[in-house]
Amino acid sequence: MAKTQADASPDALDMAWFWDRIAQGVVFLGGISAIVFIGGIFIFVFKEGFGFIFQDMDVVEFFTSPAWRPTSDNNPTYGTLALLLGTASVTGFAVLMAVPLSLGAAIYIAEFAGPRARELWKILIELLAAIPSVVWGFIGLSIMNPLIIELFDVPVGLNILNAGVILGLMAAPIMTTIAEDALKAVPDTYREAAEAQGATRWQVIWRVILPASRNGLMAAVLLGVGRGFGETMAVLMASGHSINIPGSPFDSVRALTATIAAELGETAQGSEHYQALFTLGILLFAVTFVINLTADLVVRGIRKQS
Repeated sequence: MAKTQADASPDALDMAWFWDRIAQGVVFLGGISAIVFIGGIFIFVFKEGFGFIFQDMDVVEFFTSPAWRPTSDNNPTYGTLALLLGTASVTGFAVLMAVPLSLGAAIYIAEFAGPRARELWKILIELLAAIPSVVWGFIGLSIMNPLIIELFDVPVGLNILNAGVILGLMAAPIMTTIAEDALKAVPDTYREAAEAQGATRWQVIWRVILPASRNGLMAAVLLGVGRGFGETMAVLMASGHSINIPGSPFDSVRALTATIAAELGETAQGSEHYQALFTLGILLFAVTFVINLTADLVVRGIRKQS
């Protein structure tokens, strides 16, 4: 007969309690580590940009001037307007492309695909998400660039359109995954009730499932925006990396992330230019934090309503 817990020896109970406490400590450290790492990153970035923010930064020029000339000998300027608009235009174009593609894929996987097809498409989407950003950059540089030049008869194919398409393809997997989870979270009773009243498959999706999962779909879009806003290598290689106020999808632009990646390695540590780049990092950190926080609050709203 197996021993019960009451029949176990005191030493065995002490060992079980000891290992239980060890397991709790490991889980606690794993959970708290993300907060510690994020706090450490923010402290480091803020410390490096502290001098520029409180001593050299002209707030009006920083946010309203399109001139980013940090290496000028006579009059170095640190205007981020063109960088912000370039980042926003590329991200916005990527979202316009990725949202219908991702929602269409999520609806097909959640509502139409059979079990085997669903697993196959999920694997393919995960493989798409696993492609490194530098590979996407090569695709934009070597494939999309000549294709855009030939199709639209423009002198340069490294522009908002190129970077937006690449970023849209990069953001689509995470948006599709989250949107599919949101659609599957809608109770089957909603579908059954609508079908019992004579609704067709598309009417159920359009009038019942999409409205019921709108918060989850919004969270998917916001996380896709955060994914595109923080991307570096693909944007650096596909956007043309030229400081311009964008006027059309065929204009070359420069993003915040690409500016940091391209200039930080050639900047003297501790210089004004060095600190200004870390200030861009603080700005980027703040924007992406707000986007992800908004997405998290939306997801929490879903859980409270369900």
